[in-house]
Order: sequence, then C-alpha cells, then structure tokens
Amino acid sequence: MNSKRIAFALCGSYCTFSKAIPQMEKLKEQGYDIIPIMSQNASSTDTRFGTAKEFLDKLENISQKKVIRTIKDAEPLGPENMCDALVIAPCTGNTLAKLSNGVIDTSVTMSCKSLLRVGKPVVIALASNDALGISAQNLGKVMNFKNLYLVPMQQDDIIKKPNSLVADFDKVIPTLEKALEHQQIRPLFI
Repeated sequence: MNSKRIAFALCGSYCTFSKAIPQMEKLKEQGYDIIPIMSQNASSTDTRFGTAKEFLDKLENISQKKVIRTIKDAEPLGPENMCDALVIAPCTGNTLAKLSNGVIDTSVTMSCKSLLRVGKPVVIALASNDALGISAQNLGKVMNFKNLYLVPMQQDDIIKKPNSLVADFDKVIPTLEKALEHQQIRPLFI
C-alpha cells in the first residue's frame, strides 16, 4: 500500500466496537499511522459494552495519539494533509443521515467533510438498525457520493431486526485498500 496515514472514527454503535477496534489494531500492526476519532456521544457515554474512558484509553493506546473529539480538531484533517483516508467504523444510521444531507455537527461528520473536500477516500462500515427502513434513502444517497466507499454489509437478524444492516468488519481493510485505489470492493451486499 502507498498510504500509511489513516484516520479511524467510531460512532455510537457500541455493540460493534468489539468488531471495529480490532480492525484499527490490525492497521497499526501493518504499519499504518492511526489518527483516532470518536463522536461526542461515543466518547462520553458509558454502556453495557464498556465505559467511555475504557474505549478512549484503548484507542489512545493503539494509536499513541489523543482521540479527536471536537469539530475544531477534526477540521484540518483534509486541508492540512494529515491523513490519506478516513475509516468510519462503526458508522451509525444517525451519522449516515447527517452525511447524506450535509449536516456537519460532530467530529466524525467534520472529519468526513474535511477529507471529501480534498478528494480523499472515506470508508464507511455501517451499523444501523434502520438501514433498510426509513434510513434506506440515506444509504442510497451516499452510495452515489464520489470518494465514499462502503464496507460490504448484511442483515444481522432478519427476524428480530428486519431493517438492520451491519458491515462485515473483517472487510474494513480490503475495502480501504480498494478505496485508496478509488474502487469500491464487491460485492456490496452479502
């Protein structure tokens, strides 16, 4: 790979942190310089999956950098050429809706805008309970955005959550590799 600087953002799909964080660790092991980012909710909410402090400490330990948590700190990522790509894993339906409608009000949405404005790839690993419901329109919109690439996804529980889609987190790195070549990995839906 030519690129070695990756911003890695987590949104509030806390139940998928256990799948997303190992991908960040693998990138670090492969020699990538990681810039950690967390949405304000993800970085401040304690849940049954762990405390905010535990997750902040873990990301800072992996990356050896402070987690970006504010819009102000996220804005220079693209213009100052601080990274070569952004991975949002997990990306919630809420963040997807904001991105599809140009709402920039979190560190994660600003990170995305910052990279897209300079033509750099953004990889989204969706985790949403409503991606096939009312949020489907947002998924359809972002699928047409230039420089935005989706990690292959599937329904995670077709009986209890028939509108839910979750990325295959094991495909984050292959999707990133293709995105750095400005290609979408296939198939998109598993």
